[in-house]
Amino acid sequence: MFDNTKESLGDLLEEIHTGKVQLPDLQRSFTWCNEQIVKLIASISQSFPIGAILTIKVNSSSSFTFKPRLLEGVRLKEEPIPESLILDGQQRLTSMFMCLRSGVAVSIRDRQTHRVQERWYYIDIPAALNPAVERVDAIISLPRSQTKKTQHRKIDCTTSEKEYEQLLFPVSAIFNYAQWRDGFQKYWNYDPEKLALARQFELEIVKRFEHYQLPIIQLRPELSKVAVCQIFEDMHEMPTPMTFFDLVTACFAAEDFSLRDHFADISQQLSRFGVLQGVRNTDWLSAVTLVATHHCREQVLKENPRANHLPSIGCGRRNILDLELADYRQFAPMTLAGFEQAAKFLHSLGFVHPEDIAYSSQLLALASALAIIGLPNDLGRTQLEHWWWSCSFGEIYNNWQNKRTANDTIELPEWLAGGKIPSNLDTVGFNREKLFNTTRRQGAIYKTLNALLRKQGAIDFVSGEILRDVKAFDGEIESHHVFPEAWCKQQGIPSARYNCLLNRTPLRKDTNRFIGSQSPSVYLARLVEQHGISRSRLDEILRSHSIEPLTLWNDDFEAFLESRFGNLSHSIDRVMGKNLSSVNRAN
Repeated sequence: MFDNTKESLGDLLEEIHTGKVQLPDLQRSFTWCNEQIVKLIASISQSFPIGAILTIKVNSSSSFTFKPRLLEGVRLKEEPIPESLILDGQQRLTSMFMCLRSGVAVSIRDRQTHRVQERWYYIDIPAALNPAVERVDAIISLPRSQTKKTQHRKIDCTTSEKEYEQLLFPVSAIFNYAQWRDGFQKYWNYDPEKLALARQFELEIVKRFEHYQLPIIQLRPELSKVAVCQIFEDMHEMPTPMTFFDLVTACFAAEDFSLRDHFADISQQLSRFGVLQGVRNTDWLSAVTLVATHHCREQVLKENPRANHLPSIGCGRRNILDLELADYRQFAPMTLAGFEQAAKFLHSLGFVHPEDIAYSSQLLALASALAIIGLPNDLGRTQLEHWWWSCSFGEIYNNWQNKRTANDTIELPEWLAGGKIPSNLDTVGFNREKLFNTTRRQGAIYKTLNALLRKQGAIDFVSGEILRDVKAFDGEIESHHVFPEAWCKQQGIPSARYNCLLNRTPLRKDTNRFIGSQSPSVYLARLVEQHGISRSRLDEILRSHSIEPLTLWNDDFEAFLESRFGNLSHSIDRVMGKNLSSVNRAN
């Protein structure tokens, strides 16, 4: 499926210059920094290997093709049809072409600021020939002005004569060394010492570039699209990961469709819903694939209800890379509608921002199912709520996410249409001990519990606002301690106990500042005195957080934990659709 060969650096750069060798158009820019290019030049000048180049042959027998584009720095009036495409080695070949062949300044990206800059590269001839000098120290990088002040000298390479004077060789002249050498010799009036220096530099440095051979791994054109994309993806895992969205973008571009531009439009529509602002391009493509593969499966069942071999439903890499542009165009509008319906459904449950969602893959399953069936009736909505809370509290999307997403895309629509309960819900349960054991301010239980409290109408202690509305409009809600941390430390309460989820509840930031380090009885009394809130109203507010008011008025931390454990356990059982039973917990 591939051939190993070698090609001289000069010949390969010439093929790039003429457009015979191009890149697949993934719209990924040259990203190397100055230090990387200096090391590359230094390596070639010492005949060190810089790695193999992976290409694919392009001809009439190709099973598919990417849309090609010229490497940066190549300027042609008409872009020819390439003979091969670079699948791995873009950064190295672009660096070499821009430095050695383009004749223009090299665009780099600053490592710290990430801003694009332009540089010219030179070799300090005496330093390069001095075995005591590290080769990278003999490579000089100048800004676009071709001047630079150092601690020891001022460098000015604005003319060829100044280059000759300072014994600095422009790497852009490496394949035109004879012409540069003629000018160098004339400038020094054929001084024997300088002639010897030029000959030594040519033999020890320039010839290494002229004779440099690059190993080429060339994929054969008959390879399938999935195989090529697999190889392409594996080769780009480091240092800049290549996603399947980039691969599909390249495949669709060959049919004159810009997936990247289309997703930009989709993203604008999704951003109208706060909870969807975290949907990534890979999430979107996964959801479209789920809907498309579900449709394919249904078509087979419609034609043959007893079919033994059904098309798989999924959003794995192979499923996505098999997605055809026609299918994408057909199912993208349905998928967008599914996401919008999912946002409205989740808002009613108290999920209003991306960080509220514990598992993005669960959102994909929800959006895909709603794209297939639309918003269900009251009964179906209740079932959907049970599924959502069960998956979140049960943390069943913590592992094997692609498989679970695919299963729910099949089973949710069937269940809502009167079929059997999804397999994910058969055995799922909530480990109530996690209310005591979980102290992290992240994770599925933390996020889901806060959303549940907002759904149940939790009210801010000070402002009296319904927190779900505050979260939706200004996002200032965080989970804070009910019994303040400082007070708990004074009482000698272990940190694992006062930091557990039972002692946290969603509140505004300014409310948390009002509470400060005071005991509950003190800050509740201040609310009565300073804000004119009646005790009965305060008790109502506390109950909206599943808190028994008397435990706070009495500063009874242990009674507070036990009563809230029971209240929250009942609430979680209810939204998960479990049978309610008395909740007891031994100390």
